[in-house]
Formats: sequence, structure tokens, C-alpha cells
Amino acid sequence: MLRERTEATKAGRSPWFPFGTSPDAPVRLLCLPHAGAGASAYRAWASGLPDWIGACPMQPPGREQRRAEPPVAEARALVAAAADDVVALIRAPYAIAGHSTGALCAFELARELRRRGAPGPAYLFVSGRRPPQEPMLQTRVGEKSLDELARMLRKMGGTPEAVLADREFLAMIAPMLVADFSLNEGYAFYPEAPLDVPVMAFTAAGDPAGSPGIMAGWRQVTTAGFSTRQLDGGHFAIFDEAATVLGAIAEALAP
Repeated sequence: MLRERTEATKAGRSPWFPFGTSPDAPVRLLCLPHAGAGASAYRAWASGLPDWIGACPMQPPGREQRRAEPPVAEARALVAAAADDVVALIRAPYAIAGHSTGALCAFELARELRRRGAPGPAYLFVSGRRPPQEPMLQTRVGEKSLDELARMLRKMGGTPEAVLADREFLAMIAPMLVADFSLNEGYAFYPEAPLDVPVMAFTAAGDPAGSPGIMAGWRQVTTAGFSTRQLDGGHFAIFDEAATVLGAIAEALAP
């Protein structure tokens, strides 16, 4: 299996990049999904970016094409695995974007690549999560019944009602949700030097996890410049206002 994986990576294929790595694009944008989501959450972004930016949604284990693999419940373990294929397949310049749990993973991926001495991202785009140095509130998803889980997801928004009403499907994805929430809420920040990467934080006044006041704390993770863009809406405003988000990303990455 390891040999097959190595050969696939050499050929430019990777389970982390189910839609490819846009090798001909001058700049690549690696996109890490929120809890319970997969790479397809960013699939539409490819058509909203200019031709010179290639969207590269990333697929953690335990979902979509990788649903047969066990999900990973620890941030450093997840990004260590992802970094292998990023180093092998992604050349600079590139940027990393992440929403909610994906924002934490984007930050940790940038730090993991720095530890390896690999070329770092040109930009880090984050949304929907308090800065990594601040502890998360604990929802104890692993202790919830399916009904309680459905109520929590309904309150957060972003999950179709048909999914919340399908108990069989909800039971099937529950282990992935538990792992994702455990990764996010159980994360323990450990000090390292701030990143030398500019950070842009997308904020939403209606998002308790991503309000302007909360997202301002991300300025502490970098020495290379920090900016914010405010959106209307709630926790999933970056998808509801994708045109605004992608415009800001393109402006930041423009030569």
C-alpha cells in the first residue's frame, strides 16, 4: 500500500487533492474544510477565481472519497500527513485557506511546512475560528445523542435539513464529526515563533466563532502583516459571499 501511495504521489495523484493540484496555474490555493465537510465544499471556488489561481481543495481522511479511512482527531498528526503530499506536489507560490476547523489546520500546516524547511505559503486566509492561542469552548460532541447532534448542527447552520432528518446518514457521519470537533476543541496551542506569512481573516458579525473582535487575535500569529475583511451573515458567510471572498483573495495574491 505504501509503495502504491508513493507511486501515485510521484505521478501527481494524491488522496489529499481529489480534484487535482492545478499544476499549470501560476499560483495555487490550498483549501482546508470545516468540521464535517470535505473537499467538495470548495469545489465551486475554481470557477470564481481568476485563471492564474488554481483552487486545490484538500481532502482529510474519513469523508467523501476517503470515507473508508479513519478520521484523524489530532491537528499535528493530520497536518504531518498532509505536508508529505504538499511538499511532493505543490510548488511555490501558493496560499492556504481554511474555514473553522480548517483555519486551525491551515495554520498548523504552515507551521509544519516551516519545520520541514519547505517553501511556505505566500498568504494564509482564515475564517470562522478564534485564533489558535485562545482555547475553544467545549461542545462534547462525542457525548451527544443523534437528536442532540442534529440540534447543534441546525443551530450552527450550513447543514441541509435533509441530512439532519436522516438518522441513518447522521449516524454514519457521526464518527467523522466527533473526530473533527475533537481535533478543533482539544487542540493545545504550543508556542513557536510567529509565521512570516501575511494573514487575512474573514469576519462575520453574525458568527459567534468568527466575529471581528474574535478574529482580530489572529494578528498575533504573524510578523508579516494582518488584515480583515468583514462579511454579512453567519458562520458560513465565506460560502454565502464567495464572490467577495474570492475577490479579496485574488487581490491579495496579485503580483
